[in-house]
This record gives sequence, C-alpha cells and structure tokens, in this order.
Amino acid sequence: MIINRGNLDTLATAFNAAFQAAYTGWQARSQYGQVAMTTMSRTATNLYPWLGKLPSMREWLGERVAQDLTEHSFEIRNRDFELTVAVDRNAIEDDQYGVYTPQFAHMGEAAAAHPDELVWGLLKEGHKTKCFDGKTFFATDHKVKGVGAVSNRYGTAAPKWYLMDLSRSAMRPVIYQNRKAGDMIVRLDREQDGNVFNRREFLYGIHCRDNVGFGLWQLAAASSEALTAENFITAYQAMEGMKGDEGRPLGIRPTHLVVPPAQREAATKLMQNELAATGESNTVKGWAEVMVVPWLA
Repeated sequence: MIINRGNLDTLATAFNAAFQAAYTGWQARSQYGQVAMTTMSRTATNLYPWLGKLPSMREWLGERVAQDLTEHSFEIRNRDFELTVAVDRNAIEDDQYGVYTPQFAHMGEAAAAHPDELVWGLLKEGHKTKCFDGKTFFATDHKVKGVGAVSNRYGTAAPKWYLMDLSRSAMRPVIYQNRKAGDMIVRLDREQDGNVFNRREFLYGIHCRDNVGFGLWQLAAASSEALTAENFITAYQAMEGMKGDEGRPLGIRPTHLVVPPAQREAATKLMQNELAATGESNTVKGWAEVMVVPWLA
C-alpha cells in the first residue's frame, strides 16, 4: 500500500469498523447493568449525598417536612483508562495490515467489557471495601438508626455467592459512574508524528474516564458459606426483614442469586429442582433467578 493520507484514512475506517462491530457485540452480552445503576458524570468527582437515606411517604399534617439527605455522603472520583495498539509502518507498506484487524476487534471487546470488569471486580472486594456508612459493603455491623447493627455478610472468607434485590428501577447495589466512554479510536498516523518518525509505528488508541462505587448495601448480601437451602433461607429472610431508620420496613425483595461459574450447578439445583438432595420437596425452588457471572471467578 502506498502510504498517503487517503489510504491511511481508508485503513483507519476498516480498523474502526472491526472495533465497533466487536464493541456492539460485546455490549449485548454485558451483565454489569443488572447490578449497577449508571450515572453520567460531568466533573472529576461526583458526590452522592442521598446514599443511606431512603425517604418514604408520610401523612401531610401541617407544613411539609423536607427529607434530609446529607447524613451520609459518598464520593466517586473518575479514573483514566486507555488501550493502545501499535501498527508497524512497514506492515502497512507491505500490505500486511490485515493481520492487525483482530487486534482492533479485541480492542472493541475490551472497551465494552471494561464496565463489567470494574463493577464485578468491586463486588468481589465488597468484604474489604468500604461504602457510604464507613463499613465494608458486606459487613456484620452496619449501623441503622433505631435498629442497631445489621448484617449482610455470612461467613468470614471471601464471598462465594450473592443474593440481591434487583427489582428497583433507580437503586442498585453498585454505582457505575461514566464520564467519558471509550468508544472512539484516536490515531497518530501522520508521517510527522513522533511515533512514526522515531519508531515506524502508527498508533491507534481509546481512552475512557469512569469509576465505580457501592450503592445501597441493603440490596445485597454475600456468603462464603456453602450454597445450601438452609444458608440461602437465612440470607433471604434477613434481606426481607431489612429495616431503615427507626425500624421502617424497606420492602426488600431478593430477586437474583448471583454466582461464579463454579457455583452454577449448586445454584441451578437449588432454584430449579423439585426435590432436595435428601428427597423431600425443595421449598426454595423459584425464590430467585440464577445469574452466573464469569467475572466473579
């Protein structure tokens, strides 16, 4: 290929097409949106003063009472991420650029998978990472006003399975904060660019700014104990009985049993089999939908 602006633009179009096709294809497989609420960020840092406060309706007697949402606040600072592919100038000149197309498809998949990596990676560390109340997200001693210490963690090791209420349209256990999506390739492919002049490399890269943080701990529980009916019921009933400040019921309804691939069989049997392993009726059949997440492996 003759190295000129027109040919390089055509080549960039082909690389971008491979990137976009893979990006779109992976988005259809993404799972993070089921457990994370996405917020659009327009600054370096976003503050979430409403976390920890779930206002409820009250009878209107006298003047209105403004709900104070500032008792707890939580800050998520955006981080920068990048992925860059270098294409040898000689490969383009010698018409060998086709071997690089899979690299751009991989770049598209990596860009689309990035939110999954962040969200599920955070969840795996939930027994060690703090949330808005200063406790680890999965803890045995979350403090609730008028109630006392409340637990959403079972066992002392890293979690093996999770139970979540994903029925709420505006609230999720995790927050995915998006400042700038990594869905556009930027290129340095002019002869006068330093990378071309010094190293004979055309550079194609993507850049995004985002981050994740924990939302409401009341919407999730984690266990490092065996996935048995008894342990499942313990976590399920505890979530159903969750109360807010001053003992107000929160109406938590666990909807999903979230597991890594190693727990797929146990979770499927527990939620779908008519009979338990010992032969009696499986009383928890259908209580929750099984979600198998490779990122939790």
